[in-house]
Amino acid sequence: MNKKVLRIYFPLFALPTLIAFIIGFLVPFGMGIYLSFCKFTTVNDAQWVGFKNFQEVFKYDSEFIHALWYTALFAVVSVITINVFGFSIAMLLTKGIRGTNIFRTVFFMPNLIGGIVLGYIWQLILNGIISKVFDATLTYSATYGFWGMVILMNWQQIGYVMIIYIAGIQNVPSELLEAARIDGATDVQVLGKVILPMVMPSITICTFITLTNSFKLFDQNLALTNGAPSNKSQLLALNIYDTFYGRAGYEGIGQAKAVVFFIIVGALAVAQLFLTHRKEVQQ
Repeated sequence: MNKKVLRIYFPLFALPTLIAFIIGFLVPFGMGIYLSFCKFTTVNDAQWVGFKNFQEVFKYDSEFIHALWYTALFAVVSVITINVFGFSIAMLLTKGIRGTNIFRTVFFMPNLIGGIVLGYIWQLILNGIISKVFDATLTYSATYGFWGMVILMNWQQIGYVMIIYIAGIQNVPSELLEAARIDGATDVQVLGKVILPMVMPSITICTFITLTNSFKLFDQNLALTNGAPSNKSQLLALNIYDTFYGRAGYEGIGQAKAVVFFIIVGALAVAQLFLTHRKEVQQ
């Protein structure tokens, strides 16, 4: 009886969410793809130009190509460092250290702070350090801006992935660990042969989160460097924003960049999920 009632009323309760999803996501998404093939200033005056906007992106916009490689390098460094540090801290906090819950809370708190606020806070901190050591600022070089964003991203995200890794490590059966040590396995062997294979689902989740967050980073980039100097420290999201809102008549090109950005991030995310999930199945 309950299942029958559920089948009857489920569409009624799901309908508001479905309508909101269609209006708030599917319709704008479809319009965005259409507008990437148009020249426009508003939705009402869109004129179809075909693939011209995409040709402009790849043939004449060197800043976009630079932002693409700059973002790719930033994503690689961020994904590796965040996951390595997050996993290492998770391992330490599952060793029965006193005050573990306090440490977990402290490490997780930066994730609760907004990106714009974090950007301006770290801008003050890093500019103070760089000015004393190198007599410069974050905006003096794209290299300074790059490592500034890496530090900020690590500080914000490490605590988040740490919580996920802690949950994964705690789910490793103690019998497996004890059996490995009885068989004479070293700590390194236990880590590589037992713990890492067992926490692969956590690795899949954390890698996906850090990869997509690195490519989508916008507000921290805006607050920390705003692309300076000369847009050399622009990540993809900021480059798209500046193209769409900062250049009159470039709205179609900005929308084309957004579609390319979506395809790149989507393809990378799907490939990463496939590769890491396959290791889960194998293990």
